[in-house]
Parts: sequence; C-alpha cells; structure tokens
Amino acid sequence: GYDVSDYCDVDPMFGTLDDFKTLVARAHALGLKVMIDQVLSHCSDQHPWFVESRASRDNPKADWFVWADAKDDGTPPNNWLSIFGGSAWQWDTRRCQYYLHNFLSSQPDLNFHHPAVQDALLATVKFWLDLGVDGYRLDTANFYFHDALLRDNPGKGAPDPSQPDPAVNPFNPYAWQRHLYDKSRPENLPFLQRLRALLDEYPDTTMVGEIGDDDGLARVAEYTSSGPNGESRLHMAYCFDLLGPHHDAPFLHDVLSRFNAVVGDGWPCWALSNHDCERSASRWGGARPDPRQLRLMAAFQVSLRGTVCLYQGEELGLPEAELRFEDLQDPYGITMWPQFKGRDGCRTPMPWAADAPQAGFSDAARTWLPVAASHRPLAVDRQQGRADSLLSFFTQLLRWRREQTALVHGSLQLLPQHPQVLAFVREDGPQRLLCAFNFSDRPATLALPADWPAAQALTGSGLQGARVDGGTLHFEPWGGLHLQA
Repeated sequence: GYDVSDYCDVDPMFGTLDDFKTLVARAHALGLKVMIDQVLSHCSDQHPWFVESRASRDNPKADWFVWADAKDDGTPPNNWLSIFGGSAWQWDTRRCQYYLHNFLSSQPDLNFHHPAVQDALLATVKFWLDLGVDGYRLDTANFYFHDALLRDNPGKGAPDPSQPDPAVNPFNPYAWQRHLYDKSRPENLPFLQRLRALLDEYPDTTMVGEIGDDDGLARVAEYTSSGPNGESRLHMAYCFDLLGPHHDAPFLHDVLSRFNAVVGDGWPCWALSNHDCERSASRWGGARPDPRQLRLMAAFQVSLRGTVCLYQGEELGLPEAELRFEDLQDPYGITMWPQFKGRDGCRTPMPWAADAPQAGFSDAARTWLPVAASHRPLAVDRQQGRADSLLSFFTQLLRWRREQTALVHGSLQLLPQHPQVLAFVREDGPQRLLCAFNFSDRPATLALPADWPAAQALTGSGLQGARVDGGTLHFEPWGGLHLQA
C-alpha cells in the first residue's frame, strides 16, 4: 500500500482497474463518496522511476529521487533518521551514493525540488479524479520536500516519558530530534496550492492531509489556511494531538486553546483513532472502558469545530486487539517488539457477524490479520437494532449533529479551564450552543456563564449524565450535555 509501484493501477491481489470502476459506480449509486489514499512523498524501490533513477547518475530520472554522496568517512550525508528506525539513508551500490527514505529502505523519497516530479505526481492525481474518485487522504503530507542543503536536524534530547509524542513511539530515537530539515519545509505550501488548484477543477472533491510534526496543530493551521494572496491549500488536515494517551479536561483545553490561537481560516479534521495508534477505547478507556466514557468521547468529537473522522470500529467500541508476534505484519512493530508492539492491534478485521467465520469479514481461510476474540461480542449484528448499544448511539448522534448548524459551521470559544469539565461555546447565526463534558470518573459541577441565565438542555443527541439546576451544571461521571441559549 505505501510502497507504490504503479500510481495508475490496482494491485492484482485486490482486482483490476475495471473492478475499481465498478466499485466507484456502485458506491455513487448508493449515495456514498469514494476517497483513496494517495502516497506522494515516496514510492516503491520497484517503481520504474526508481529503477531507472538508480541505474546511473546521468539518466533522465537520475535526480527524481534524493541522492547524496557519502561523507569522507563513508557515513551518510547527515543525521536524518527513518521513522522506522536507523538512518534515513540507504547505500546503493549501483550509483555508489545514498538515497533518502524517511520510512522503509524499500520506500525511497521522491525529489519534489524537481518540477518534473511534481508534474508527474499531479498527473497521477488527475488520473483517479478522471475515474470519478471524490477525494484523497494524503499520506505524510508534510514530508514532500526536504532541505536542499541537507542540513543536520538539531537534537532535543530524550523525550519526556510524561509528555509522549503520539506520532512517534517513545522507544524510537526519531523522537530525539527536532525535525526542521527533513519535513514540514516551507516549499510544501506552493505544491499544496498546485494540488488544490487541480482538485478545484473537479466539483465536490476534497482532500485531507495527514500531518505528523513536532507542532502538528500549527502545521494543520498552516496547511489548511489561505495563502498570502488568498490561495487555497488542503481542504482539511489532521494531526496526532488527540491520538495520544492524555485525555483529561485540562489537556484537551490546552490542545483546543493552542489550536484556536493559530487556526485562522484553517479547517481541522478531528480523529480520536486511526490506523497508526492504539484504539481510543483502550488508549483512553483502559482495560475495561466505561460505556459512558465511550459515549462522551464521541459526543465531544462531533462537537468540535472541524470535520469528524471516525475510524472503523469506533462506533462498536472495539478495544485494541492483542496479537502474537508471529501474527504481526507491521514492520514497525516487528522491529521494535516487545517494547513497541506496532500498529496491527488497531488494524484487525471489522467484526460484522459475531459467530461467522472471520466474524463475517471474509470467507477466506486466513485473513491478513486475525479476528480478535474480544471483538466478536461487539460485532455489528450484536449491536444493530439494540437501542442501548454504542452503535445505535453513534447513529443517533451523527444524525442529530447534521441538524445543528452551530456544530457544522460555527465558531468555537472555550470557557475557562476546569479540572474535570471541558466546556466551550459553538455559535453560528441564530444558534448558540454550550457544550460541556465531564472527562472524569467522578461527579462534577460547573457554574454557568453569566450570559447563559435561561439556557435549556438540547435533547436528541443521546448524551446523558448531566443536568441544569439554576445557574449550575451537575455532571455524573463521564456525563455531558449541550445547552441552547
């Protein structure tokens, strides 16, 4: 998937290009949109571009990738590290040079400083738009450009265990550097503007960028805000600030406060889980997550300013799957086992039918990753139609959100920080909502702001565990509510 050998075809293990066209047509007939993952920063070492580039130093694609001579002692040209461990430079005996790979050595980085590389990649984006795709999730969108001078990244020392970077596991030396020169370069912005201009030629398409950065919130704001002359960039982007272990009210208040300070006219995409981190039910809920907490997390997420991005299985409350080493597929986890068990625990098959082979996900004798036994009781067929299930709550919550213009379009103003309760106001035209969430397993109270004297609880979301009594909000553990002025 992330080592692309042909940007304009489907891997035969998944089918054919005609199969993909059929899928898109059927999805559109059902009223669904189809977005595809687009990996532009790097490709496979089997891609014809790289095969040609590594053949010599003077072929037409010789500088389509990031090549550099060794230092006098034969070591790599600088101190850049791969996210998956070790140097970001791999020696190639054909050219007697190093090539850059921010990820695996089988995934060489493309040289975006070369205009022909940008043009070729934009042509691949256009290829899929012409086939009818509705947009893109852009993998590693801040890795496109590197520092042309190949300057060393400055060090920042061992990471603070109490303040982990959710984008990098704490056992990875990658976290010991400030990544000033190997990613998030200012040259990214003009390319994102070219990319946006292309998508603007196709009405109703969109793109969301993945941002893994030392200051992810600032990069999200930068990559989704307008340029100095009004140029548009990404439609939306997400970072990893809500994908770590911290989730108390003061922490969440700090995240939103920092983002509000830089966002401008930018637009975030908020996710509490994805394919690169431990599932939120386990990461925030522990070994036995409280069902009330899972509902509160969902209500909080859909109340934020921005686009909601739900990871498959969140609506079921799936915990992180426990896998044996021999079942792993993730090279990251295989390399750093057992201190870091990789990302496969959040990538196991979706459980559709509790008692079916492979939980209804596939009729194959073996799937890429095994179905987690802990997921079967939470399967779709065990929750669908049950009024008290988490799946039913999500269905009701998402339908309700679409009816609240303040949540879909409105501004966000934080209330003062509270040790247990996170509260903010969303406002759009005539609708003004106060959203309040008790992120603790203890009861809590919060005084209503003076300008909310006659606020009424807004029902219909399914969220419970809080009430208004005079000028005070009373919360049960993991309780929350929405008030309308």
